[in-house]
Amino acid sequence: MGHLGSSSLTVAAQRIFDGADMRGPGAVRISQGRIESITFGEAAARASIQLPADAILAPGFIDIQVNGGGGVLLNDQPTEAGVRRIVEAHRKAGTTGCLPTLITDRSEVIERLAAVAEASLKIPGVLGFHLEGPALNRSRKGIHPEAEIRVPDQRDLAAIKRFGGCGRSMVTLAPECVPASMIDELIGAGLRIAAGHSDATATQIGPAVDRGVSGVTHLFNAMSQLNARQPGLVGAALDDDRLFAGIICDGIHVDRAALCVAFRCKGRDRLMLVTDAMPLVGTNDRQFVLQGRQITLHENRLTGPDGTLAGAHLTMIEAVRNAVALLGISLADALIMASRTSAAFLGLESELGRIAPGYRADLVAFNPNFEVVGTWIGGVGSMDDASEASQGG
Repeated sequence: MGHLGSSSLTVAAQRIFDGADMRGPGAVRISQGRIESITFGEAAARASIQLPADAILAPGFIDIQVNGGGGVLLNDQPTEAGVRRIVEAHRKAGTTGCLPTLITDRSEVIERLAAVAEASLKIPGVLGFHLEGPALNRSRKGIHPEAEIRVPDQRDLAAIKRFGGCGRSMVTLAPECVPASMIDELIGAGLRIAAGHSDATATQIGPAVDRGVSGVTHLFNAMSQLNARQPGLVGAALDDDRLFAGIICDGIHVDRAALCVAFRCKGRDRLMLVTDAMPLVGTNDRQFVLQGRQITLHENRLTGPDGTLAGAHLTMIEAVRNAVALLGISLADALIMASRTSAAFLGLESELGRIAPGYRADLVAFNPNFEVVGTWIGGVGSMDDASEASQGG
C-alpha cells in the first residue's frame, strides 16, 4: 500500500481507541508511515501533536461505498481529478480509506475508470474501487438506470476484471442474474463480490456464498425482504455468518428497529457502516443531476423525481454518531463497524482498523460533538485538520 509518510511524529491524546478498547491517556509513535509504538500513562509532553483534551484518537474510517463528494459524482468524472476530489471531501469527515463507487453505466464509462484506476491508487485514501452494477436485477434497481442494467458481455468483463489488480476492489451484482461461472471468473480475477440490488431467494444466495460471494450491499435496501416462508437476501444475510453486510445508518434508509435487528444478528464484526454518499457531501448545494435525472436534497433525504431514494447525504463521522444514538451501542462498537470490520472484509485486517505496532498510521481524531479535528493517512496529516489539532512542535 502506498503513500506512506517518511517522517516520524508522536500523537498524544487523553483517549485512544485502539481498535478493541478505549484507553488513555497515551501517545502513538509513528515512523515511516506506520505505527511504531503505543504507550499509555500520561500523554507525552513533547509529542509532535498534542490533541485537545476532549479529543478521541481512533483508527481512520473505511467506507466501501462512496459514489461522490465535493460536488463530484464518479460516473460523471471517472478521472484521477474526480477521484481526488471525492476522497478529499470525505477525509474531512474522518474517512482515511474508501472505495470510490461507480454505479451502473455504459461500457465506455467503466473503461474510462479502469484506465485511471491503477494511477488513482496513489491518491491518499483510495483503497480500490467499487463497481455497483451493471449486473443487477431490474426489479430491485433503485435509482440505477434501467436501460444500462445488463449481464456483462465480454467487453464489460474485460474492463471489470482490470479492477481485480487495483487495490481491494469489489463488484456488487445480483447473483440470480448472472451465470455462476461469471462469479467464479470475477473472484478469480481478484475482485470481492457482494450481493445487492437483488431479488434472490435465500436458496439462491447459499450457493453464491459457497462460490465466494462475501458481502451484501446496503442491507435491507434494494433487495428481497425477510418473510416467513421466503427469507430472501435479507434473511440470508442475517443468517449467514460468512457474509459481511454494509448498512446505511442515516435514520432514513433503514428504520431504527431494523438497524437493531441487524446488529443483533450480525454483530460489530460483520456489520459495516457505509455512506452510499452522493456529490452533495462537502458542498452547500441542494441538487445535482444523476444520469439525466434531477436529484433533490430535502431534510437530509436525496430523492429522484419519482421519490426514489438516490443514495445518501451522509459522512462516516455522522454514521458513527447515528449508530451510537439509534442502536444504543457503545462508541467502541460503532468505531469497529466504521473501520476494523471494513478492513477485514477487504482483507486488510493486518494493515488497517487498529492502532497497534506495524499497522499503517491511518488515524482520525474527533471530539465529543463528533467533529473531526484531525486525520492522518500513512502518517501524513491533513493540512487543514491536523494543523488545527496540533499544539506541539
